[in-house]
Amino acid sequence: MKDVLLARPAELRRVTEWPTVLLLVATYSLWAWASVWVAAWSVPLAIVLCALAAVQHSSLSHEALHGHPTRYPTLNTALLFPALTVVVPYLRFRDTHLAHHCDETLTDPYDDPESNYLDPAVWAVLPGWRKALYRGNNTLAGRLIIGPILGQISFMQADWALIRAGDRRVLLGWVVHLPAVALVLWWVLTVATLPIWAWLLSVYLALSMLKLRTYLEHQAHDRSLARTAIVEDRGLFALLFLHNNLHVVHHMHPGVPWYALPKLYQSRRAQYLSANLGYRYSTYAEIARKYLFRAKDPVPHPLYRDGQHH
Repeated sequence: MKDVLLARPAELRRVTEWPTVLLLVATYSLWAWASVWVAAWSVPLAIVLCALAAVQHSSLSHEALHGHPTRYPTLNTALLFPALTVVVPYLRFRDTHLAHHCDETLTDPYDDPESNYLDPAVWAVLPGWRKALYRGNNTLAGRLIIGPILGQISFMQADWALIRAGDRRVLLGWVVHLPAVALVLWWVLTVATLPIWAWLLSVYLALSMLKLRTYLEHQAHDRSLARTAIVEDRGLFALLFLHNNLHVVHHMHPGVPWYALPKLYQSRRAQYLSANLGYRYSTYAEIARKYLFRAKDPVPHPLYRDGQHH
């Protein structure tokens, strides 16, 4: 079944994907409008709108690293150059995310850069306060509130270790990121009417919303496709996440653009749900009801034994 589903629908690719280009223009326009004009009469509304635009920009960055909206990677990178979410360099996002797309190592605490699991041996020697922090982070409320901080610390510690070990590509990712952040700071400090504290709050709110998407995208399972979720939400979050909530479809067809994913999923829904063994939720509201204050998964990887992901 996997081979059949992995057959790439070639007709879904275009030379230039105009829905993505237009959405990108709308995203930058919303962020600029909110930070300048909306902020002049309603700072709270401006914070929310800037956060929504930053989430959309992150989702569009995800599209770009998968080869959208054009066939030219350098152009795609340039289109997403301003770092609206500030904290993650695009080149690092690209490298770590493409490494994450190796389905055979999904959720592995070492080989999957986006895994939220820890090696049980590492977990066993953590102090009690860190265990409590990680357990809290495995509830949805914890992931939304402290998840952006914990994730950023972990990400930057790992990259700093790589830089100190002489990894020039990681260093390049951060060096190129500096002007991308500087461009956004220039706008916020010289053009926008949004106070700097409000802008920073909008960034954190955006990172929190992105944690909602990633909260249960993957689970530990001995079958690789069963590690990846489907959330059949069709509301605002589906647009903000560019249908990446249909996550197993994206993993099986990473080259398919965002606007083609819902139709592709509906045309083969039973096959996808069979492939991932029914790892499915209807909406993000359902996820909140179940896991707002209850952890869905343990922190130590339940299938990781003696350096092997079983």
